[in-house]
Amino acid sequence: MAGSDNGRVTGYGSGQVDTVLSVDDVAREAEKLAETRPDRAELEGLAGAESVVSIDGLDAGYGTMRILHAFDLRVAAGQSLCLIGPNGAGKSTVLHSIYGFTRIFAGSIAVAGEDVTALGPNDKLKVAGVAYILQDNSVFPDMTVEENLLMGGYLMDRPSQAKEAAERVFDKYHRLAERRKQPARVLSGGERRLLEISRALVMNPSVLLVDEPSIGLEPRYIDMVFEILGELQKGEGKTIILVEQNAKKGLEFADLGYVLVSGQLAKAGQGDDLLRDPDVGRLFLGG
Repeated sequence: MAGSDNGRVTGYGSGQVDTVLSVDDVAREAEKLAETRPDRAELEGLAGAESVVSIDGLDAGYGTMRILHAFDLRVAAGQSLCLIGPNGAGKSTVLHSIYGFTRIFAGSIAVAGEDVTALGPNDKLKVAGVAYILQDNSVFPDMTVEENLLMGGYLMDRPSQAKEAAERVFDKYHRLAERRKQPARVLSGGERRLLEISRALVMNPSVLLVDEPSIGLEPRYIDMVFEILGELQKGEGKTIILVEQNAKKGLEFADLGYVLVSGQLAKAGQGDDLLRDPDVGRLFLGG
């Protein structure tokens, strides 16, 4: 049964009060999923093609704390993968590790067949073509939309290259072009997220790491953001690895889904299959 706070039921799921799982219940029951976790051969089968991002036996964390334990991942070019699981399971740490924000204790990370485990964030972007799209509030509110966008090209050799890339983005997203000289603070929540995504596109990455794309957005903007990500994947062949608090929305979008529990991969499958999985539904989808 869920806990309560001044009479308000808290926890995961929906339905009658006596059917709602508490956060602790979810964590305990999710641990059982890890008993039959998939091996690398299964992950390669799910990817269905040669992987553009591969993680083998990764132990990673922050300082002396290990968050991920023997974590494996496979995702092919032009494919999308959504990471779900309880709070503290290590989902964002996977993105941080791929991008070079964590301490790697063991294991390896490869992009397009090249070992990038030891590369820092700048080289991950410039050399390996991996871009990280932060959670909300990463725009500079007092800078113009155009200035924010140009910041995405800070690693380019010449300012003119960033300018040309920004113009391509403006050609693609007219709603940003219309506001290019306005301060970013005037943008709606959906427009801010579009600017954050667009800024990451200036360097023309092949892999996008997206952390909580729907967080802080009104419902009317969430579909817009996922439509943009879908077009980048299907229309431009971007590989997308995302963490999404709305597990149902994330799995509806993604080709593949991974369930993380206590820093380990507990379950993997096609997104549609995980949506129909009764354990995943009961623990993470509210049903």
